[in-house]
Amino acid sequence: MSEIGKRVRMERIMDRDSGNTVIIPLDHGITMGPIRGLEVLSDMVNKVAGGGANAVLQQKGMVRHGHRGYGRDVGLIVHMSASTSLGPDPNNKVQICCVEEALKMGADAVSVHINIGSETEADQLKILGEVAERCDFWGMPLVAMMYPRGAKITDPNGAEVVALAARAGAELGADIVKTNYTGDPDSFKSVVRGCPVPVVIAGGPKTETDKEFLEMIRGAMDAGARGVAIGRNVFQHADPVRMTRAIAAVVNHDDGAEEALRILK
Repeated sequence: MSEIGKRVRMERIMDRDSGNTVIIPLDHGITMGPIRGLEVLSDMVNKVAGGGANAVLQQKGMVRHGHRGYGRDVGLIVHMSASTSLGPDPNNKVQICCVEEALKMGADAVSVHINIGSETEADQLKILGEVAERCDFWGMPLVAMMYPRGAKITDPNGAEVVALAARAGAELGADIVKTNYTGDPDSFKSVVRGCPVPVVIAGGPKTETDKEFLEMIRGAMDAGARGVAIGRNVFQHADPVRMTRAIAAVVNHDDGAEEALRILK
């Protein structure tokens, strides 16, 4: 029966027609505080839901303040990892929520953040494995944010380390893996090919131009990505509604970057 529950919940965060997903992470407040765009979370949830996001991702304490701010329906992913920029090691992500809590909040999925290559990689991998077991028990989809980050990582976008990070997420039971884009479709194909579960790309720091940003998404989709999980390039955009709509045009409607760019203009 847990398999049925997981399938039903996956349908809440994946687009019904394309099978892809536009996830907007809004969990940055725990790391950086009330940064621009996230001062009033319910306002931003309403904007990205209106723009066609399939799901938003939030910390547990903000669900009561920010989810479905004005009644718009959008999938909910509860994030289970945290650290702050003021801590001694921001790469040390600890578990701050359990699957049962997320179930009580009505979550459609949960997510964990794992920094491959960090000093606490072993502890984080243990968390991922244990959360995956509880997700299977309860029929809860698991999104694993798998990032190459640590002293030995010279290029966090390098195809080899990104492919390893993505595969590690699948190996330990993730249903969706979020990771860095490698910069071009050819190199990203190796990441997708080596990961048997859907791969979505992170947005990273805010890009210089909308065109560059949408071309990145188009390249990832051409390489076999199944969507995006992008925060700052959306919630810090001058028009988050239109930007979400432009992303959805590429991810869920297979538009090119130029076509999507017209939505913004």
